Amino acid sequence: MTERALDAAVDAARAAGAIALGYYRGRFDVSLKADATPVTQADREAEQAIVEILSRAFPGFGVLGEEFGSRGSGDVRWIIDPIDGTKNFVRGIPIWATLIALEERGEVTVGVVHNPVTGDLYTARRGAGAFLNGTRLSVSGVAGLDEAFLVHAGLTILREAGCWDGFVRLVDATARQRGFGDYWGYGLLAEGRVDIYMEADLKPWDLAACKLLVEEAGGRFTDLDGRATIYSGTALATNGRLHDAVLALLRR
Repeated sequence: MTERALDAAVDAARAAGAIALGYYRGRFDVSLKADATPVTQADREAEQAIVEILSRAFPGFGVLGEEFGSRGSGDVRWIIDPIDGTKNFVRGIPIWATLIALEERGEVTVGVVHNPVTGDLYTARRGAGAFLNGTRLSVSGVAGLDEAFLVHAGLTILREAGCWDGFVRLVDATARQRGFGDYWGYGLLAEGRVDIYMEADLKPWDLAACKLLVEEAGGRFTDLDGRATIYSGTALATNGRLHDAVLALLRR
């Protein structure tokens, strides 16, 4: 079933990406949601297209989407972010993607991440590996923090989330740091190009597909307290070898 679900999610992501790309290269209006984050016609129309395609393929599955909320079954449901990186989208920065995951009784079993600007397509199925454009992915073999490449998703966000002291300790312990952010940090981690990625102020749709991508590439995903969840609002992804050492620094 997960193979068929992955195919449907890829179709939905490509359809949503085509809609979003049309707006990205043209004109669109931006408004603010209640949490002061931006939303566009592209976000809404892309999510509607995803739900339509997935509901035809799997009419009994529920949906949790960023723009239109939850409906249907909570036991087996799609988790959807039509445009992860809307702030980048609005500013014309090509680091944004459609994220679709299938969650079955609390476990993510299918994940798709599609950037229509670059054409990159990340896919993962539980127990079947993670892939970028059909090439299997594997995390890095870096075993020491002093050699590690750390990626974060925003300094102000980490400070406001109360993570600052631990983050500074991690900066001091690692070899290189950059702030690529959003879905791309998880993609780079799964590709073995970076070794640690942390972020905060998150929702489940930001993380579901990315969690599976990291795990199926051989990495480890938890929140900043070490819990393997997408529901606490924070995230830490590593190549696995570094995970306990990172958590120890964050907790000190």
